[in-house]
Amino acid sequence: MPARRLPSWVWVTGLTAGAVAAVVVLGVQADKGPHPTATAARPDTSASPRPSASKPAAPAPVPDGSGTGRRVVYSLGQKRVWLVDASDVARRTFTVWPGTVSPDPGSYTISRRTEATTGSDGVQIEHVMYFAAKSGLSVAFSNAVDGSSPPPASGVQTSGVRTGKADGSALWTFGETGTTVVVVK
Repeated sequence: MPARRLPSWVWVTGLTAGAVAAVVVLGVQADKGPHPTATAARPDTSASPRPSASKPAAPAPVPDGSGTGRRVVYSLGQKRVWLVDASDVARRTFTVWPGTVSPDPGSYTISRRTEATTGSDGVQIEHVMYFAAKSGLSVAFSNAVDGSSPPPASGVQTSGVRTGKADGSALWTFGETGTTVVVVK
């Protein structure tokens, strides 16, 4: 007697049930693993303070006169950047290491983005976002690929505004071409 073949719907049903079971198992495992957390630019006031811990310093407020709406704010004096959303809430703030040439205070837009290149100081950089020009140099935010923040070489004019690696990634995600950059004193 010849062997009977199973109908194709049986195979499809069996494979679908197996795939669903695999997804459920992976979902349960993922739920039991570590979960990433986001760092807010504003402190969480809903949690009660810990009596034994000292109160952390509040993040630097967005400078007055830096405009409204979604923008990147760069303070020359504070050497700090804020990523401000459309509701004027700072979503992230961080310190930066400016080059020897800084842009004048004013409003600019991100005109060009380059994923990776070599900086004028010879350091491999990534997340390069050009937004101004001064003294014949293009001013751009970037971060070193290796995460370093070397001081600018003496006697060399550099216009890069370096960020930490994680901050450079956040700025790259936030600052699309056309995003406003407000430079304040």
